[in-house]
Amino acid sequence: MQNKLRPREIIHQRNRRLKWVTLAIIVACLGYFGYWWTMYRDWVGTDDAFVTGHLITLKAQTEGTVVEILAENTQPVQKGDVLVRLDGAHAKIALQQAEAELGETVRSIVSLSAKVETLKQRIVAKEAALNQVRHDLDRFKAAARDGAVSEQQVQNAEDRMRELEAVIRETQAEKTGVEAQVSGIAIDRHPAVEKAKSRVRNAFLDYQRRNITAPVSGTVAKRKVQIGDNVKTGAPLLAIVPLDDLWIDANFLETQIAGIRPGQAAEIRVDAYGGALIYHGTVQGINPGTGSTFALLPTDNATGNFIHVAERVQVRIGLDPQELKDHNLQPGLSTFTRINISKEGKPLPTSLVRVTGDSYRTGIYEHELDGVEQRIRQIIAANR
Repeated sequence: MQNKLRPREIIHQRNRRLKWVTLAIIVACLGYFGYWWTMYRDWVGTDDAFVTGHLITLKAQTEGTVVEILAENTQPVQKGDVLVRLDGAHAKIALQQAEAELGETVRSIVSLSAKVETLKQRIVAKEAALNQVRHDLDRFKAAARDGAVSEQQVQNAEDRMRELEAVIRETQAEKTGVEAQVSGIAIDRHPAVEKAKSRVRNAFLDYQRRNITAPVSGTVAKRKVQIGDNVKTGAPLLAIVPLDDLWIDANFLETQIAGIRPGQAAEIRVDAYGGALIYHGTVQGINPGTGSTFALLPTDNATGNFIHVAERVQVRIGLDPQELKDHNLQPGLSTFTRINISKEGKPLPTSLVRVTGDSYRTGIYEHELDGVEQRIRQIIAANR
């Protein structure tokens, strides 16, 4: 016969089990609280954070037909590499026209200089004729007193003298006008020649830019251009992404940003690596407004149906360059980012962002006009 448990023993066993369960719950809570106190007390985090970088769109700088494509998506390119070639036929024709106009302008200036000398000789000839008429008039007046010359001859000589004087004044005015265009300045520095030179430089620049080069080093993406495309100036061709210059744009709730300051340390877990890899970064700056402020259609809260929604503020976090080099990232990847707010950091308006990398400046366009000045001098020398 089985022994039956008395009610008192059942209650005792139940209470003992409840004590152990309660103790386990208390230990678990204390453990979780200790873990949170150790790991998360001084941190604020968000999963609304993404890897961001420069997306440098390469556009056509002159008109032409695509004859060669030298880079494809996912391929790395170096600064200065030629990525797309255009036929440059229109640019070449424009360059030839500009050079012809420069030569024509030089010749016209030379012609004007020669015209000044022509006008000088014409004035000398008219002055000689005027002197002759004056002498004849003096003789006619002397002879007219004796009746040897008629009054009409004297009057004709006076009219001829006034005509020559008017012609001389007209020629002198024309000479002054021509001299104003050519005197006091060398032909190669004449305003009209300088204007023609500028057209040559502009056409030469368009011709040089038929070869489209990479302004920065990076990886090619979003190639749109195809062989045979007739592209216009400003048409987007492809994009270059410098993968060595990335950062995190983390969007924190407005209730989280009170303690965030530039200079504070951050930890980033990227979803692409399953959270196993931790990147370390530094808060570089805080945007001066919430996301809704810079939206295409900003919200209007001055309405009767207002609903309070916690806004988000974007925080820029710079990544460790060595970690980024060891484990590559791509713009757009999702992350979980947290910031250690235990340190005071820099004052709020401070920005640690520095625009000193290759993504902010390029020197590949500095030598595009090399050779054009020698070409201009040759044209001037051949036509002067």
